[in-house]
Amino acid sequence: MSSPFRSFSSLFSTTLIMVLGAGLLTTYLALSLARDGVEQLWIGGMMSAYYFGLVVGSKVGHRLIARVGHIRTFVASAGIVTASALGHALTDVLEIWLILRLIVGTGMMCQYMVLESWLNEQAESNQRGTVFAGYMIVSYLGMVGGQTVLSLFPELGLQPLLLVGICYALCIVPIALTRRIHPQPLHPAPLKILTFWRKVPQSLTTILIAGGISGSFYGLAPAFAAGTGLSNAEVATFMSATILAGLLAQWPMGKLSDRIPRSRLLRVNSALLGLLVLTISLVPISGWLLLLATFCFGILAFTLYPLATALANQNIEQTERVALSATILLTFGIGATLGPLLASFLMQLIGNSMLYLYMAVCCFILFLRLTRVNYNQKIAKKLLAQQQSSDYQLASGDLVSSPLGAALDPRVDEELVQQQMRDEPIVEAPAEPEAVHEDSDLLSQDASSAAPLNTNDDVDSTEPLKHKDT
Repeated sequence: MSSPFRSFSSLFSTTLIMVLGAGLLTTYLALSLARDGVEQLWIGGMMSAYYFGLVVGSKVGHRLIARVGHIRTFVASAGIVTASALGHALTDVLEIWLILRLIVGTGMMCQYMVLESWLNEQAESNQRGTVFAGYMIVSYLGMVGGQTVLSLFPELGLQPLLLVGICYALCIVPIALTRRIHPQPLHPAPLKILTFWRKVPQSLTTILIAGGISGSFYGLAPAFAAGTGLSNAEVATFMSATILAGLLAQWPMGKLSDRIPRSRLLRVNSALLGLLVLTISLVPISGWLLLLATFCFGILAFTLYPLATALANQNIEQTERVALSATILLTFGIGATLGPLLASFLMQLIGNSMLYLYMAVCCFILFLRLTRVNYNQKIAKKLLAQQQSSDYQLASGDLVSSPLGAALDPRVDEELVQQQMRDEPIVEAPAEPEAVHEDSDLLSQDASSAAPLNTNDDVDSTEPLKHKDT
């Protein structure tokens, strides 16, 4: 069997080049606006427009792929994104930049849908985890590569924009020349937002707030770092350290979530992240200490989304996972759209430190929400256990105390039962110690076979559990 990295090398190469251009463009625009003294609200608005474009693209992409296929959709989207990215060099009008960011977000979501649906359909079951792990690694490496390339252009001229255009043009080549079989067209996934908010409230709350934190960081952290006195090259290093930490944390956090309940990990993660960002906002730090702080931020912030997604999928039936994925993407997009707007407004009103203070408030709200939902779920489980124990207590009378009840017991002598039902005198038989011993063993086995109450707190569902037939 061939290696999945070799089998999907064309798709991985396309992803690497495409995400490199996306990471370079996002940081370049934030630093350019900060250099020109543009208000923070506009910088946040640019990032919000991009994420709103991702939400729009999730609907547009399904229709395009269903109509013209995967490769044509990818090529058309890449062409539109290339033209939009280069359009930033033609004008300084912020309103036009806002529209261009919206178009870039829409086109990139179409590209992401092509790549991920292709990988999802053609990856073998025994290689699916490896394939998507490789996809995530390549994506993070592309983001880090984009920051590294930007450090080579500290003056922020037109060269970075030209490189972005080159990346979006070149990402077409590997997928256009692939010899892999084209996947089947997509069908629109249903949205069941209210249903899943009732079923997995912890997961969707975390995803909503994680979207707000991630969107605010990518859009406003370059401006925050530049405001602390870092050069453009140092800002690129600052961003690279954060994204690299997110990459390195994925595998250990995934292994840890298999041993510790994910709902507990989410609470610990949100509490630690809240303390960290509160420290960054209140304590003036710089140099290596700032790099260490942002590295720890990347570990905690970029593992919220995968932990919440895994928790949601473990509490949902297999038939509902397509609809769940659509709801998760929409929820993250809403959070990432609103987060930069709110954070940039606070930064413009009070100061740059409000970026991380806003994140601290988000983490505090998330921790309280997770704690409350988890407590309510434990109380519901306890009440349900008490209800089940009272429902299945055997009452005296009826069949239990009648001779017919004894007739249904396979351990009772049938002849003895017949004598009781005919009211005939019972002839006492000599005691058989071995038989009595066997009966007592059976009773002890019945008592010991009762299942203990599940005290695992890794639950993310507010729906009552159903009684099982006994």
